[in-house]
Amino acid sequence: MLGLKQIRKARKFNQQKVAMDLNISRASLCHYERGVREPSLEILVRMSEYFGVSIYYLITGRERVPGENKDFTLPQSNRK
Repeated sequence: MLGLKQIRKARKFNQQKVAMDLNISRASLCHYERGVREPSLEILVRMSEYFGVSIYYLITGRERVPGENKDFTLPQSNRK
């Protein structure tokens, strides 16, 4: 999760403070930042609200640009 560590450091928060504020262990936060484990959707939402950034930013480290994937289409299913 590239953006998680980025935003935490930009806000000058240490891992212990963020972990306590989010009610998770510091070790879990460390694992999320390093990509060792992935947080649940619930934790992602809490992190997003806590830092005031999108989940997309937490995962990629960048904000989506409007129209960025305008040509994207989902693959068609062969189910009938």
